Amino acid sequence: MKDPSQDFADQGPRPAFQGLTDDDWQDRLRRARAELEECRACPRDCGVNRLEGKWSACKTGRHAVVASYFPHFGEEDCLRGWNGSGTIFFAHCNLRCVFCQNHDISQDIRPRAGVGVPAARVAGMMLELQGLGCHNINFVTPEHVVPQVVEALHEAAFRGLRLPVVYNTSAYDALHSLELMDGMVDIYMPDFKYWSSEASRKYMKAEDYPEYARTAIREMHRQVGKLRVDDEGLAQKGLIVRHLVMPGGLDETRQILRWVAEELGPETYVNLMDQYRPDGAVGPERYPELNRTLTGGELREARNMARELGLRNLDERRPHRRLRARLGVL
Repeated sequence: MKDPSQDFADQGPRPAFQGLTDDDWQDRLRRARAELEECRACPRDCGVNRLEGKWSACKTGRHAVVASYFPHFGEEDCLRGWNGSGTIFFAHCNLRCVFCQNHDISQDIRPRAGVGVPAARVAGMMLELQGLGCHNINFVTPEHVVPQVVEALHEAAFRGLRLPVVYNTSAYDALHSLELMDGMVDIYMPDFKYWSSEASRKYMKAEDYPEYARTAIREMHRQVGKLRVDDEGLAQKGLIVRHLVMPGGLDETRQILRWVAEELGPETYVNLMDQYRPDGAVGPERYPELNRTLTGGELREARNMARELGLRNLDERRPHRRLRARLGVL
């Protein structure tokens, strides 16, 4: 029987990290460990020595904590393809979104409840996902563990990883961490959540989020440019901008979409996500304005805004024929 991972070994250009020399890798590893010694991995700038296992805002010490890893079929068509996107979900987070739908692994998990996973084991997870035929390796919430991702990618590359790398982030990233990932990431996928510092302070407990998000997304775009896909529609390289449309938040949406159109260009691939539901700290008593799902009218208005602003590369779900066949869907 054919190894399913072989389907992708010869597709498209080689992943970015394969272009790094031994000297490049050693430089990245040195910089990664220096970043942990007096932690500046994310905008929180905590300054603790994570090499000694200490932690602060992100509740993560020397090693990353992995909540789960599996082939994910809920991502964009260009990522999930027909064998899934190889997602690795990191636990904990540098934001405190009151509406987080993954709060059980991002905020509620106790710092010492999850055992840190050394780089060699994270590399093994990547290779397992490759062996299952996943189209890419998709790091979810990597903002606070960029140094550990560098270490794991180095190990995986040495052991035969050959898949594109997806950096799936809230966009609350430090510029120097993104510079550390330059030449390692093929597809950046930031979720630009809020435009205003007021909303960011209230709902994410990070007043400086918008400034950092704009700076981060500009850098991501500089590194990888607009999204390119192969003949099968699989993402090879580029930027995907996500935006979770929020109840009553269309003013924020408009500002974000205008910035994307003007700063990044009308060809930018944008996914206006409609899956918001009340979760986390949201309820009738706390943040009642978020205690409902979107209306159909809100999502339509968001999509109309995007088109009016000239954005013409909006995400549309059209499952690959091989995925439809796999699921028994015509």
